[in-house]
Amino acid sequence: MNRRARSTRKPRSQLAAPARHRGVASGQSDFALPTEASPALPAVGSFTDMDMPQALADELSRQGVTVPFPIQAATLPNALAGRDVLGRGRTGSGKTLAFGLALLARTAGHRAQPRRPLALVLVPTRELAQQVTQALTPYARRLQLRLATVVGGLSIGRQAGELRAGAEVVVATPGRLKDLIERGDCELNQVRITVLDEADQMADMGFMPQVTALLRQVPADGQRMLFSATLDRNIDELVSRFLADPVVHSVDPSAGAVSTMEHHLLHIADGDKQATVTRIAARDGRVIMFLDTKHAVDRLVRRLLASGVRAAALHGGKSQPRRTRTLDQFKQGHVTALIATNVAARGIHVDDLDLVVNIDPPADHKDYLHRGGRTARAGESGRVVTLVLPHQRRDMSRIMVDAGITPEVVTVHSGDAELVRITGARTPTGVAVTVTAPATEQPRPGANGGGRRRRSSQTGRSFAATGRQPGSPARRGSRGRAA
Repeated sequence: MNRRARSTRKPRSQLAAPARHRGVASGQSDFALPTEASPALPAVGSFTDMDMPQALADELSRQGVTVPFPIQAATLPNALAGRDVLGRGRTGSGKTLAFGLALLARTAGHRAQPRRPLALVLVPTRELAQQVTQALTPYARRLQLRLATVVGGLSIGRQAGELRAGAEVVVATPGRLKDLIERGDCELNQVRITVLDEADQMADMGFMPQVTALLRQVPADGQRMLFSATLDRNIDELVSRFLADPVVHSVDPSAGAVSTMEHHLLHIADGDKQATVTRIAARDGRVIMFLDTKHAVDRLVRRLLASGVRAAALHGGKSQPRRTRTLDQFKQGHVTALIATNVAARGIHVDDLDLVVNIDPPADHKDYLHRGGRTARAGESGRVVTLVLPHQRRDMSRIMVDAGITPEVVTVHSGDAELVRITGARTPTGVAVTVTAPATEQPRPGANGGGRRRRSSQTGRSFAATGRQPGSPARRGSRGRAA
C-alpha cells in the first residue's frame, strides 16, 4: 500500500500554486493544494503545533482536547497541507477528528451555494453518520460552517431542504446521497475535500459501485482522504483510482494488539446457552451483545425484559429515530443490555463500555475486530467475550488466528464462578421490566418526518435526528476525542 497509487487525475503540478491553508479571515474562493508530491510531514505532539485556524484551537481547548491521538498526530499535518491521506486506525482511535479537523480548517471561510456542498464525508451506516456529525458540530459552529446529515430512515424532504439552504459539509450514507442527487437536490461539482470513513465496511456491505459513482461526480483535482480500521485488497481499487500520491499512515494496532483489551472464548453447552446469556446480560454494568439476525435480537430482548433485565434492540429493522433513542437510553444508563446485529458494529461510541459479548460468533476476523472495537476505546480497558458451542470451536479458532489474537479459552457453565469473574454475570431479578424513555426523551411529533420541527435558535437547522442540540458539549477528556 506504500507504493505510489495510480491516478486518473491531473498531476498536482497543473493545479493552483502552493499556499498554506486559509482560515476564517480568508476571502479566497479556491482551496490550497500542493503543486507536487513531497515527503510526508512528521507527526506532531500537540494541536498547537498544527497550522489550523485559531477558532479551532480555541474550541479544542474548550472541549478539553489537548493531546492528539497517534493517528491524529500523524495525519493532520499532511491533511491540513492538502495532501491525499490513506489512514488506518482501529475503531475508537480518533479517526473522526483526524480527518474532521483538517476538513473543517480547509473549508473555513468559504460559503456553499444552494445544493452544492464543499466537503463530503461518506460513511457506511446511519449511526456512524450521526456520530461523525455530533463529533464535528461544535468545531463547525466555531468556524460558522453548516453541516448537513444525509441518511436513510429520516425525512428526505427535510434533508433536501437543508441542502437547498446551503451546507458547506455533508455527512452522508451512499444510498441516500444518491437519491438526493437523482432528485436534483444535491450536486457534487463543488466538492473540494472528500472523506471515505470506514471504507472497508462500505466495501464489505456492497457499497463500492455507489461510492465509485459518487466519487466520479466529485472534481478530480480535489483532496481525498480515506480512513479505515483495516486496509486490504477490497479498497485497493479506490486507492488506485481516486487518491493521488497519498500519504500512508498505519499508526494504530488492530484490536487484537490493544493491550487494554482482553479476549475470551467461553466454551458452553448447547442447552446452557440461554441461561448463560441471561446471566451475563443481568450484570451490574452495561454490555453490548451481538447476534446474527434482527429476529433473534428481538426474541432475546423480549426474554430479557421478562426476566428483569433492562434490554433494548438495535438493528436495521428499527426506524432511525427509534435507533437514536435506543442509543441515547443506553448511553445514559436507562438501558443496560444493548442487543444488536452487525449493523451497529461500527456506529456505536459509548464511553466506559467494558464488555462486548458475541452471542453468535462473527462470520470472520474483521467482523470480530469491529464488534470488539466498541470497548477498550480511547485507551480504556475492556473485554470481548465470545460464546462458543461445540460445533463452532474450529471456526472460532481460525478467526482468532486470522485476527492475530491469542484468547483465553475456558469451558464454563451458567452457574460457574469463572463466568462471574470474566463477565460479572449474576442472576436476574425475575421481575419483568419495561424500558421507557424519560419524559424529556419521549418521541417528538414529526420525529419520523411529519409534524413540527425542533430548531436550533442559533442555526435554524433541524436536530431531530440526534435528539441533542448542535454543539452541546460532549464528555471531556485530556486527549483527542476518540470519535
